[in-house]
Amino acid sequence: MRKLWIRGTFKGLLSGTFLGLFLKMIEISTGIKVYTLLLNVDYFPILKNYHFPELIEFGFHLIISVVVAFSLLFIIKKYRWNGTQIIVRTLFITFSIGFLLYPTTALSDRTPELTSLPAIFFWLLGHLLYGLLLSSLFIKKGNSY
Repeated sequence: MRKLWIRGTFKGLLSGTFLGLFLKMIEISTGIKVYTLLLNVDYFPILKNYHFPELIEFGFHLIISVVVAFSLLFIIKKYRWNGTQIIVRTLFITFSIGFLLYPTTALSDRTPELTSLPAIFFWLLGHLLYGLLLSSLFIKKGNSY
């Protein structure tokens, strides 16, 4: 279990950092607030009363990414997913997470409009790329985890 935590932490930090940098570059180059949405905690009743520095907000994001990576690794190992299952299911899960989280943009005035098609596109693309990177980190030389 210890090895699983270590692997989940590493893979979660790496893929979470990638997602953050990808969305930050989109926001810088287009002005679409998808990175702001990634770091947004306005929908948490207690946290919305505080203004956290970007580094702390990014840390919150990385914690979630580590939890996602560890959880997927645990499931992969328990159910012995093969390489194709790892890729398809990880992409589906990370896309679904992005899809389910996007509506939280309506709970903040700092994030994109709920109906912004470019924001939805970049947000979901980022989560697909995150899933692709994460699944590729799960697969090593024919072995999964």
